[in-house]
This record gives sequence, C-alpha cells and structure tokens, in this order.
Amino acid sequence: MGRNFKLGELFCGPGGIALGSAMSKYKNGNSVFTITSTWASDHDHDTCETYARNIHGCALDDATDKVFESDIRNLDFNRIPGCDGLAFGFPCNDFSIVGESKGLNGKYGPLYTYGVKYLRKHSPEWFLAENVGGIGSSDNGKAFELICNELKDSGYKITVHLYKFEDYGVPQARHRFIIVGIRNDLNLTFKVPAPSHLGQYVSSFEALSSPPIEVSCQNHEFAKQSKTVIERLKHIKPGDNAWSNDVPVDLRLNVKGARLSNIYKRLDPKKPAYTVTGSGGGGTSMYHWAENRALTNRERARLQTFPDDYVFYGGRGSVRRQIGMAVPPAGAKIIFEAILKTFAKAKYAYIEPSVKI
Repeated sequence: MGRNFKLGELFCGPGGIALGSAMSKYKNGNSVFTITSTWASDHDHDTCETYARNIHGCALDDATDKVFESDIRNLDFNRIPGCDGLAFGFPCNDFSIVGESKGLNGKYGPLYTYGVKYLRKHSPEWFLAENVGGIGSSDNGKAFELICNELKDSGYKITVHLYKFEDYGVPQARHRFIIVGIRNDLNLTFKVPAPSHLGQYVSSFEALSSPPIEVSCQNHEFAKQSKTVIERLKHIKPGDNAWSNDVPVDLRLNVKGARLSNIYKRLDPKKPAYTVTGSGGGGTSMYHWAENRALTNRERARLQTFPDDYVFYGGRGSVRRQIGMAVPPAGAKIIFEAILKTFAKAKYAYIEPSVKI
C-alpha cells in the first residue's frame, strides 16, 4: 500500500524544495509513495509569486490558502495547517562564511526556532531542514549543536549530513547541511543516500549547452558589461579569477586585504560550477568560460537544476537572489526519495552521515 505525503514549508524560497519533492517518487509493485506540496510561507513578495505560479499554477492572489506571504515573526501559526512532512531552509545569512557570520546572535540566526515551534505544535511525521555549510562552525560549533538538540527534543530522530551536491549530479559545487528528522514513535531511521556521481560530475558546459538555452527563454536577459570589465575578462582564463597574473596591471582591482576567489571568476567548462549565490557586489555575478560576460539568470537557474520553463518573477536582482537562495531541485529530489524509501521500508545504497548525533 502506497502513500502520498502532504508537504508544508517555512522559508520556502522560489520552490526548489517543492519542485524536488514533486519530482520524487518510489514505486514498489502496486505501492507508490509520493509527496504533494500543500502550503508554504515566505516573507518576500516576488518569491511567493514565483512559488505560487510554478508550484500551484496560479497567481499569488489566487493562492492565499496555499502560499502565505508573511515575515515568519508575524505568521499566525494557528492559521497554518498541519502536514505529513515539513521542510524549512531557514535563512543562512548569519551562518554563511561570506559575511560577518554572527550565528545565533544575528538577525536571522534565531529564525530556526519557528521551525521548532511548528514541529512541537503539529508533530509532522518527518521534516527536512537545510542550511549552509558554515553553520557547522558558527559560534565554534555551539550554534549547530543547539539547533540539532532542539530538533531532537521536539520528538525526532535526526540524521545530519553535509551534502556535496556535485556528488549527486548537480552541476555546481554546492555544500549544504541537511537535517532529516523522523518522529520517534515511528521507529524509522533515515540513512544518507549514497552519492551517484563520484568521479562522473556534470560539468557547467554540459549544464548550459546540452541543450542550448533558447534566446527567447524567460529570465535569459544579458546584462551590459562595461568596456573595462570586458577587457579584464579577456585576460582571465576558464576557472581563473580577477587575481590572475595574466591580468594587466591597469586592469587589476585595487583591493586590499581579503580577496574573494569568486571575483570575476570564469566557469571551468570541464568542472561543475562554483556556488551560485544570491547577492554580491561587482564581479560576483559568475562569468562564462568563453564569452566575456556575466551569466544570465536562466544560466544560473540551469546550474541550480531548474527547468527552463520554471519562470522567476520580479526584477533581475530579485530573480538572481531567488535563484541563489534556492535548494537545487535535483538534489532535493534525491533526499526526498530516500525519505520515501525509508517509509516504504525499502533498501537503498547509503553512506554514514558526516555528523554524529
């Protein structure tokens, strides 16, 4: 006998997790296990519009019972329905290695507690929580330990692993902690699915070229590059950045102190891309390996494994942020299918989690 799990989301973003869940399925004979997104919440209007139109097939104004646009701190938890599984990629700003890394003392660090609040109120059968790799070292590891303990104390057996999504076929070096919890009374243990692409990585060239992106594709606008940037890029080889010795002195950046490696960094067409980010100043837009330009938002979406018909709403900067903050659907799919197999009590290839709890 199969099962369809109802998914709810906090901090849903543009729908990477939801799309990954919709793509996941486990079938054993006549038994089919699937996941259906039922409700989601995010504070950003453009993000909610993107989610509503792509996941529920309607405008945000017509999805008021499915997509809740609200700051999590003002969200009425009595209005939010129960679900079988909860997903929450709580904001990573204060745990990222790019930035001040304020951890639990920052504006965003404590927001994970709203996921804990939902778990304790509704007790879904399972949850999936996501955050950046930097959370593991925030506050000398104390922040992550506290978060994990609160999730366990909410009544769940948790499995914590630092996923390297390029090991699972995502054409991008994106490393994220995923915490999967299964309610204690169910007596089930989630196991980390074994990597599928070790030594067989999907390159940025393959992701962006096979098939080519149609010129008319949504979110595929090319940004204008200044003459200086174009000249600088001419001297940067694939996989290299602005600090290359090949860049003439008059085109070098006048930067003292730390030099971020992703500044004017070109993709290496033979390797997965470096991490797609949602924001940043000049030189952080990701750059094509051969053409002297920044990537378009559609190309960034390809590296995040969103299909070309997945349209992002808002201005170019808003779309960039949405794409960079999302969970790659292809990566989420693998984890969700492992959850489905766990509930189906099916065997699958697995590895030991990177964090012992």
